[in-house]
Amino acid sequence: MPGEPADRQSAQQRADRIRSFREELAALEQQDVLRLEPEQRERLNRHLDSLLTSLQSKFDVDVNLSEKQFSWGMRIAVTLGGLALCAGLVLFFYRYWGDLSTQVQVALLIAAPLAALAVTELAARREKTLYFASLAAMAAAALFVLDLYAVGSIFNITSSPNAFAAWSIFAFAVAYQYRLRLLLVIALISSGIWLSGTILSLNGIYWTQFGGRPETILLAAVVAYAAGLTVPHRRSLDFPAVYRWTALVGGFVALLFLTGGGEFSFLHWPERVVERSYEAIGWAASIAIITMGIRRGWRGDVNIASAFFAIFLYVRLYRWWWDWMPRYLFFLAVGAVAIGLVIAFRRLRDRSRSVYA
Repeated sequence: MPGEPADRQSAQQRADRIRSFREELAALEQQDVLRLEPEQRERLNRHLDSLLTSLQSKFDVDVNLSEKQFSWGMRIAVTLGGLALCAGLVLFFYRYWGDLSTQVQVALLIAAPLAALAVTELAARREKTLYFASLAAMAAAALFVLDLYAVGSIFNITSSPNAFAAWSIFAFAVAYQYRLRLLLVIALISSGIWLSGTILSLNGIYWTQFGGRPETILLAAVVAYAAGLTVPHRRSLDFPAVYRWTALVGGFVALLFLTGGGEFSFLHWPERVVERSYEAIGWAASIAIITMGIRRGWRGDVNIASAFFAIFLYVRLYRWWWDWMPRYLFFLAVGAVAIGLVIAFRRLRDRSRSVYA
């Protein structure tokens, strides 16, 4: 069929457009703006019903709001259930780990993630929505993490950030094979920790201190965002957005830490200069992301950058006014600024409507 969607997300977007089209058509007919002949309406309904049937058959899309609500509930259940399953598997292993011989331990470490991957493949073949495949994939990732950690403990391997490299490669492979966004986020976080830890190791700092060196996290976020802009994704069209959103959250959080923690920077500048410099970078980055997001129609990027723009603003107001301004006046001033932000964001929204349309 010409113009057939390439993946489930594209198919769901088309099903949503069909539902919106039908709702708007019904509203136009009630207002006597448009009136279709019975033959035209019947032909249109047959065509749309055929499209929806085809999309449901191939991609298992939701064709009404009720189904979409159930799908959101299932996504939440899968996420929470996957986290609980991972925790249960880890605790189960630790509960009986000491009762097993080294040979049995190694055999289980090899077999467990392979078994979880087999379940993932079986589930992916049997369902199009990949809910159960996501659960199995998260279990496989947890078991693989447990594998490397346990092998390191058994054979007394020196701790290094390379374990995160292995975990990220595994998560990337599973995510791209089954188009799982949650596994992609895990892979991006793991690769970011690996990059941060490696940079610290090369500078003679123990790699586990990456949390106290936000600049390494900021660098990892920049790399991930650049990958989201440049790496082609022909099968998983929604993956570039996952790259960008994960990078934006991580990068802006790192900038927030640096605006109040200049002592953690690699720069040998006065702390106040470092903090003000990174604050300026945060302002400039958020404005640049908002501008680019509006031009390209990236709603998620605009929302994330707008949220952190507001956070940077409120942090700055707090540092300017909190110590000397009466509390009631401070909150009144913040409220006035909030009103100004609403007006500014409304103008941005009006400007972006033509792009999103």
